[in-house]
Amino acid sequence: MSKDPAVTNPELYKVIFENDRVRVLEYRDRPGDRTVAHQHPDSVMYTLSFFRRKLSAGGREVAVELPAGQVRWLDAQEHSGENIGDTETHSIFIELKEPGPAKEGGAGDLLGPSGGSSR
Repeated sequence: MSKDPAVTNPELYKVIFENDRVRVLEYRDRPGDRTVAHQHPDSVMYTLSFFRRKLSAGGREVAVELPAGQVRWLDAQEHSGENIGDTETHSIFIELKEPGPAKEGGAGDLLGPSGGSSR
């Protein structure tokens, strides 16, 4: 069964660009919306709106709150999510198709976005 978010959650994820090196997804949801488990390769996330989400994977949960205009790195991971805020989520994911260097501790140790900056 596919873990591609555009397949598992087509009402929330839309492919807006793709070539042999990257795929760009647009994500939109409303308060209370949930995703089923899906995978992201190493990606860059750009938040177009403020949002609050709960991400779940492997028995772990993390709450994420990000303002609009944030750019964050997302390590390859599998998770499900839920909009736990009172605003709609709107973000862009730039998924890398080329694998990155191996990391100590293995892939998927980090749940949710990390690092980043605002414009």
